[in-house]
Parts: sequence; C-alpha cells; structure tokens
Amino acid sequence: MMFWLSSLPQWRQFRDFSVTTSGFGLEDDAVELDENVDEETRRRTRPVRYLPSYASSYRMWYKGRYITISRIKEESRWFTDKSTLIITIFSRDRSILDSLILEARKKWMSARSDKIDVFASEGYGSEWSHVASRPKRPLNSIVLDDGIKELLLEDARDFMSSKQWYADRGIPFRRGYLLYGAPGSGKTSIIHSLAGELGLDIYIISLSKNGLDDSTLNSLIASLPEQCIAIMEDIDAAFTHGLTRDTTGTDLEDPRRRDRSRLDPDDPQAEGDPRDDKGQGQARGQNPSGPSGAKESRITLSGLLNALDGISAQEGRLLFATTNRYHTLDPALTRPGRMDLHIEFRLASQYQAKELYKRFYIPNTSEGTTADEDNDDASTDSGYVTPTKEDVRSDEPPKYSGTSHSARAPKLSRKKAEWLAQQFSERIPERELSMASLQGYLMTYKTRPFQAVDDVERWVKETREGRERRAEGRATCARG
Repeated sequence: MMFWLSSLPQWRQFRDFSVTTSGFGLEDDAVELDENVDEETRRRTRPVRYLPSYASSYRMWYKGRYITISRIKEESRWFTDKSTLIITIFSRDRSILDSLILEARKKWMSARSDKIDVFASEGYGSEWSHVASRPKRPLNSIVLDDGIKELLLEDARDFMSSKQWYADRGIPFRRGYLLYGAPGSGKTSIIHSLAGELGLDIYIISLSKNGLDDSTLNSLIASLPEQCIAIMEDIDAAFTHGLTRDTTGTDLEDPRRRDRSRLDPDDPQAEGDPRDDKGQGQARGQNPSGPSGAKESRITLSGLLNALDGISAQEGRLLFATTNRYHTLDPALTRPGRMDLHIEFRLASQYQAKELYKRFYIPNTSEGTTADEDNDDASTDSGYVTPTKEDVRSDEPPKYSGTSHSARAPKLSRKKAEWLAQQFSERIPERELSMASLQGYLMTYKTRPFQAVDDVERWVKETREGRERRAEGRATCARG
C-alpha cells in the first residue's frame, strides 16, 4: 500500500511528509524525489523517497470517492519500525475498497516481477519481516553436476501442481529437500535460482537465533504463506544449541545422569563426551552459556520435528535444509515426510570447471563481443595484461605485479574459448576444490583467459600447500 500510495500523481501535491531512503525493496522512479544528479551519483547513493507523515492525515479523490489516509506507528513493538496505514473511504460500496487493494497489489507485483523477496524473523518475536529484495538468478548461471538442477526444478514444479493429489490421499501437502556436501559447492545458490524460476519468496529460518524456542519456531513455520521457500541453512549447527534428543536441565532428565554429575564432577560422561564438536567437553545438546542461556536458542529435536510436520505445520511450502555434516543429523529429522529428497553436492569436477570457465569467457552478444564461431583468428588480444599484436600465446607471458586487470576483455571466438576451457579443466584435480574457490580464482583473471589457464597449476599447488599448513596448525593446537 505504501508503494502504491507513493506512486500516485496526486501524492506529489501534498506538503507534509516523512523522508526515507527505504525503497520498499524495489527500484522504481515513481517513489523517488526528483533529483538533478548524474547516473554515477545515483548508483553510489541511496535515493530519497517520501512517505506519509505520522502526524498528518491526507485527503484525496479516488475513482470519484473521497478518501482520507493516516499512518500510525505501532509503539508496542520493540526493535521494529512497523506502522499501520488507515484508509477511510466515504462510500457504501465496498467494491471501491476491493478495487483499491487490487490496484495496489497489481502495482506492487508488476514492479517486482524480476525480483524475489527475502524475509526473516524479527527480534525475539514470531513474525516475519522483509529484509531484502534480490534479482532473480538465471538457472543456467549455476554450474552443478549434470542433472541436479533439472531434478530439483522438475520435482518442485510437480509438487506445486499436485495439491489435489495429496488431498485425495490424505497426505500432508509438504515437501522437504536436504542439500548436503562440501562448503562452497552451490547449495545456497541453487535455492536462490529455484526461487526465481518458481516465482516464490524466500523465508530464512535461523535455528541459532537468540531467544528462539520450540514455541516461537512452531509459530514461525505455521505463519509461512502456502507457497514459498523456507530455508534452514547449516541445520547441523543447531546441534550445538540444544537440538538433540537429550533432556538435560529439564524435569525429564535421566536422574542417574543428573546424580552422577553431582557426585562425580570428574566423570567425563557427566560433562559430555570430549569428542563432541568444538572439544569443549559439553554434553551434546547442553547449552554452554550458563546463566545467560535464556537468550540463546533453546530448540529441541522434538520441537523441530513437530514444527516441520506437526498438526499446525504449514502446508504447500518447500523446505530446504543445508548441511556440511550429513552424518551428524538425527535419522528422525532426515526421514521421508520431513526431508523427502536428499541431494549431495560434491567438490568440483572437471566438467564443472570447464563449464565455469566457459561462463566467464564465452562471447556474450549483449556485450558486443561475439566473434565468428569457427574463426580462430577472431581475437586480436592475447588475454594477458599487456596486449600483443599476435594471435598466439607467448612462450613467456609479460612480467607483471599483482592481480590487476587489463582495461578490456579479449575477443575470443567460441571455438577458442571452448578449447581454453578444456585446457583449464584438465589442470583441475577431480573433486578436490570447491566451486566457490574456482570462481574466486577466475575472478582475479576476469579479462585474462590465457593467463588463467597458464597459472592454474601454480594456484592449485599453493592451495594444497595452504590446506596442509592449516591442517598441521590444527593438529598442533589439538596436541598442545
């Protein structure tokens, strides 16, 4: 409603406003203050927009009806900036209100057709708050093992069109996906891309949020819209915040365990297995925060399971959970009905390395760099920092310092780019590096495709040596 109101022509005629740099998560000139600034300044600064003032009422005509508008701040809400917009229409015909709401909704939806909204829970409450709007990410920009993108997209689309099938068989209309594997392998990226392909908003559920307990989590999941994507990232991390079957510190705690911890404080079983994560000697699921634990996450496994598929759990949503430690998850959490489809994301293959290289350097018609498909002489740039006049790679690349780019990218034919991609992939070890690290490497060679191929073996060697040094350092710390 605020976005629609700010876009009305008559809105500019009012004289009492609140000024904000909030853009409702959208980019639309209709709600901006007219500023005589150049395009470069507009990109570096946040535009100024007008909103209704809290202290005033506004009067205007809408489709022949006289309406008044006022805005009231909800003072009872802590740590929020929520307000209520009150619209009064002088008419006996309710269809005028329906028309106004539908027009506002249509305006909003048309302005965000190329974006997805991201929501998160606010403060210590159980309500969702809009935190960002992100451009939709094309699915073809994600480089995964062959078949993973198609599997996820087809499964999600089939589920969303099967509501009646679930209802006829009395099966809860919910779908869960567990994406597990190495860090930096594209788990979060594919969720972002799927949200754009399916036209769904994203709701982030952080199980480690301060003050989150079973009741709050249940309310959050129950208040999800019917069609959305809910994300629980790094769900295994919640095990360090009480998400286990243990009942330590409650009336249901095993008396033998409680008595043992009192009588024999040196018993390692009383303080938890020292092999547990982080090596802090804490019982799995025990809150380590002591007196301040009331502010920590107090999620239990039974509370999480009830929120996921209990009687009050929302139906129609797609739940995505990610983890880097698949085997630490409780089987009750990963069973079908809660996590229906488990997909492993592995370290980069040579196929993925080749496809990623092609994404960086294949000619893009939108940039005006398209070259002849079969003409190897289409390029006049070697791709090194210092351009050469010959269309062959020099035996010794020019000396340079740092990782600065040349001012322009070389013009490569598609055939040459594919040949370079093959050379690049053959120098990448199979299933040893993450896609995130490969992308970071190629970013430093954004306009130097030949040099990216020449230097990759050295980079792989340095990456291995760095990994070995970190492993030795962790081993030394563990011994000491």
